[in-house]
Amino acid sequence: MANKMWGGRFGQKSDPLMEEINASIDFDRKLYRQDIAASKAHAAMLAKKGIITTHDAKQIAHGLDTILSEIEAGKFPFKRALEDIHMNVESRLADLIGSAGGRLHTARSRNDQVATDFRLWVRDAIDEIDAALAAYQRALAEKALEHAATVMPGFTHLQTAQPVTFGHHLLAYVEMAARDRGRFAGARERLNESPLGAAALAGTAFAIDRDMTAKALGFKRPMANSIDAVSDRDFVLETLAATAITSAHLSRFAEEIVLWSSPQSGLIRLSDRFTTGSSIMPQKRNPDAAELVRAKSGRIFGALIALLTVMKGLPLAYAKDMQEDKEGAMDSLGALKLSLAAMTGMVRDMAADAARMRQAAAGGFSTATDLADWLTRELKLPFREAHRAAGRIVAKAAEAGVALDELPLETMQEVEPGLTRAIFGVLSVDKSVASRTVYGGTAPKNVRLQAKRWLKRLGAMP
Repeated sequence: MANKMWGGRFGQKSDPLMEEINASIDFDRKLYRQDIAASKAHAAMLAKKGIITTHDAKQIAHGLDTILSEIEAGKFPFKRALEDIHMNVESRLADLIGSAGGRLHTARSRNDQVATDFRLWVRDAIDEIDAALAAYQRALAEKALEHAATVMPGFTHLQTAQPVTFGHHLLAYVEMAARDRGRFAGARERLNESPLGAAALAGTAFAIDRDMTAKALGFKRPMANSIDAVSDRDFVLETLAATAITSAHLSRFAEEIVLWSSPQSGLIRLSDRFTTGSSIMPQKRNPDAAELVRAKSGRIFGALIALLTVMKGLPLAYAKDMQEDKEGAMDSLGALKLSLAAMTGMVRDMAADAARMRQAAAGGFSTATDLADWLTRELKLPFREAHRAAGRIVAKAAEAGVALDELPLETMQEVEPGLTRAIFGVLSVDKSVASRTVYGGTAPKNVRLQAKRWLKRLGAMP
């Protein structure tokens, strides 16, 4: 016997292998809330338009509420033979209310049904991720305010470059997260149109009200082209692209946490809550949470590439290939939410070793640029000449095995006779960071201002 939901023209039962490759209920069951909400909106519209009776619509709504309760109580009998969440729900509805349940699918197809359900699901996921990103930003901004004047080494090429403050470094990730939120907001704005009523691909001959169902489901409007409505997966791709970029930002920070928390660096210490031990080495404190955040970027990037590959060769309109849009996206969005929660927890718990940070900032001749700037500003040397002179002075300090601010003035004057004792006023790491008052610079007063601005914007301070 063929599938009773669609097998009218089929005389034989599907091969078990066909059922295995065709079924999606193992993952699309996650769409149950959205599927039931869309079905209730559709039934209400059908009744208002006189396409089904008010009595049937009430029965359908009551049956769908019962199914929702069953699923949430863990008592719903999901059946793989029914392939997907849509037919599982519809079959159970028929069991509960009889023939009235068969009227629900009037003027719709699984094509517009799944497109609607998944848009609703992705929209909900975006809202959850936006809230998680906001919490992550608050944690970063609070820690930045606490460490607005904590000097640490700034790096380029992973080499000591110039002194910065720990707060300034953390605020860089706040800015990245703001752009991440903007990308998700843009994706949400563009996905928020309703495919419902597009039916299989051509629309429907029933006099339905697509505006009514769109409004009931919180969409801005119905999608304008029925073919586009069922065949578009831009909303998944765009959301996955935003997810991938956000994951890349988290992975970069996770890498820094791994480096900073190593005994060789010792710039921060992670709490017991976000580290693990070794099964053989009792002394170990492993930054596993950060490492796993770093690793999860791989599966997130993979989901984006996988769906791009699925979609790139599909002619319009719907093709079963599009069933592959959900599993990777659901996994990726779940991985991102988990990564954000872990990173937020690590930021809140991490303890900075301010003394070690300051010591590291003072190493590597990190104020050499301040020396070159002083020569340009005070002695009016062209910057390239000042740069060469500063480099020669650094070489003398390296040869002597001392920091720049420990090198005798007389030794410096062998390179540039115009140097005066005033040079020592710019060679300390504290003076260096304090001088960077340009907008966006690392000066502690800048960091305090920016951290407070972000906390106010995020609703974390009055």
